[in-house]
Amino acid sequence: MRIGMLTSGGDCQSLNATMRGVAKTLYNELKDVEIIGFLEGYKGLMYEDYKVMKPRDFSGILTEGGTIIGTSRQPFKQMRVIGEDGFDKVAAMKKTYKKLNLDCLVILGGNGTQKTANLLREEGLNVVSLPKTIDNDLWGTDMTFGFQSAVNIATEAIDCIHTTAASHGRVFIVEVMGHKVGWLTLHAGMAGGADIILIPEIPYDIDKVAQAIEKRTKEGKRFSILAVAEGAISKEDAALSKKEYKAKLAASVYPSVSYEIGKRIEEKTGQEIRVTIPGHTQRGGSPCPYDRVLSSRFGAAAAKMILDKDFGNMIGIKNGEMVRIPLADVAGKLKMVNPDSSIIHEAKALGISFGD
Repeated sequence: MRIGMLTSGGDCQSLNATMRGVAKTLYNELKDVEIIGFLEGYKGLMYEDYKVMKPRDFSGILTEGGTIIGTSRQPFKQMRVIGEDGFDKVAAMKKTYKKLNLDCLVILGGNGTQKTANLLREEGLNVVSLPKTIDNDLWGTDMTFGFQSAVNIATEAIDCIHTTAASHGRVFIVEVMGHKVGWLTLHAGMAGGADIILIPEIPYDIDKVAQAIEKRTKEGKRFSILAVAEGAISKEDAALSKKEYKAKLAASVYPSVSYEIGKRIEEKTGQEIRVTIPGHTQRGGSPCPYDRVLSSRFGAAAAKMILDKDFGNMIGIKNGEMVRIPLADVAGKLKMVNPDSSIIHEAKALGISFGD
């Protein structure tokens, strides 16, 4: 068999571990298998930029972060747009696939990547996909690889803030990745002991946020820590149309939402505010043990799907078991945090404020 493989979108800690899982299983199960790695995601598939992988390429990468074949962002909305030079991205990808006589294309990526994977499935290519994202927002799977490693890093950032916040008696905001969903901020906030957690799914009232901080001050607590998703939104902004909100963001003088929230808290409480942004450190470093196990399982399950010639699916995990989910069901769907879910109720029972 000839198997193509690519990683697309943002990187994460366990892309290599997942590719290793696919490769090791195929090498163990098949006498004759060739794996072709497309460099820098879909771009490599478009422009025939690839390398023939050897078993040694997949050796020693279980603990290595990033991706050994590189990645790039190729917006799904642009996939069917013909360039000014007449370049047809979809036609080019199909041409490469057929030219190399591939039996299957293994695609690792997040939401946009899965939409393009489904597009290629609709175009007749044999596709198997794997759920990569630190946001844990892919529909159909309880967990994505990369999420737990990112939670660990974001939690450590919050842990480190505790001592300096306590020493100086300040309000600290730690901005966590997550434009559209708040899983990462929610888990890191709870694990790090944040007093206030602001996520996109629960628009906040800045007065409620200020009240939560003032309540802690009256109780004799010298500091407060907020875990804020980069996509956190106020109730006023949530009421705006998408166009109006984009215009507001474009005109904003603040580097990010956390600085605006910090300024408003300072105005309402008079307390000193500091903002910390871990940024891309949340994607970096080695995968945590949980992700190494999960990625190895995902990879082995994807390889089994290839052996079964059961294409057009994404591997997911449900209730601890590997499942095959049709790409047509996954593409374009986000797994949001339900504001009425048990984890939110439990967090509130612990005294955590969501600003609502």
